[in-house]
Amino acid sequence: MGEAAGMQPLFIIRYSLNSENAMFTASELLERINSHIAELQFTRTPQGLYAPVTYVLSMGGKRIRPVLMLMAYNLYKEKVEVIRSQAMAIEIYHNYTLLHDDLMDRADMRRGMATVHKKWDDNAAILSGDSMLVMAYRYMQQGCPVEQLGNVMGLFTETALEIGEGQQYDIEFETRADVSEEEYIEMIRLKTSVLLACALKIGAWLGDAPRQDAELLYRFGENLGLAFQLQDDYLDVYGDPAVFGKKIGGDILCNKKTYMLINALGRALPADRERLEQWLEKEEGTYAPEEKIAAVTELYDKMGVRALCDEKIRFYFERAREILDKVNLPEERKEPLWEMAQSLLNRKS
Repeated sequence: MGEAAGMQPLFIIRYSLNSENAMFTASELLERINSHIAELQFTRTPQGLYAPVTYVLSMGGKRIRPVLMLMAYNLYKEKVEVIRSQAMAIEIYHNYTLLHDDLMDRADMRRGMATVHKKWDDNAAILSGDSMLVMAYRYMQQGCPVEQLGNVMGLFTETALEIGEGQQYDIEFETRADVSEEEYIEMIRLKTSVLLACALKIGAWLGDAPRQDAELLYRFGENLGLAFQLQDDYLDVYGDPAVFGKKIGGDILCNKKTYMLINALGRALPADRERLEQWLEKEEGTYAPEEKIAAVTELYDKMGVRALCDEKIRFYFERAREILDKVNLPEERKEPLWEMAQSLLNRKS
């Protein structure tokens, strides 16, 4: 879709369509996406609005969502550059959510760099984040085939609403002591899984995939996302900081309702539950952080929630594999996507 009359371009983006017919690996697609982001040149003013956007996008990251979108497209078509704009949209949207998450959490650091509200201020985080949301919509519709535009924008909008709903549930869970496992799973499905699923389905649609394949890829993304988030819970307690990429125990220190904590509260005998609740009620500054992490981890071990979480991760990961198997394509064509999925769930060692 072209720019509306008199509309100032948001950025300069250079297209270089390739003609090779190939299946791409996740690392090859990641390299392309990082190159595209590095080439972004914002042409609008004031710079004070766009500088934080450039900063956030320069922080790096796994770029999981745009890679998944391009991989889904590449299952059916080769010229992945055709949907470059949509891949950028999903990454900008994801980073918008992180920018606002950091503000709500009052986080000081993201990927080893100061968060936007620390480097600038709260107003910059709000305004630049809001602008990123608008940019994401503009990118998503840019160049989208007319026959797919309604489907793509409809799913993108529904996904954005679901992510907000998941975030709100997460906030409400902070003050509830009765969160069930089922409620938690639905919250992480909304907050994390649906964006992975959305990326895959839009990529499939734009690649003219059969309708059933697109639905299967959406469900594959949902289950992969659930396994991924549950593993995040697991690694925050049992991960190796050198491999995981951040300090462990953060969720324990802030009493975050995770799969581990919810099941510990539900499975604990009265004496263990009392000990756990005592740690949850302790005021920050009245204990050494490593002491609380060690004590709560010991209780988790005693109650068997480590094995329980590991089993749940495997359940969703295996379900994702079963769903991908049903996609009506040769196995060798699906192999790069499955290798990508395996890499996401191979962060324990």
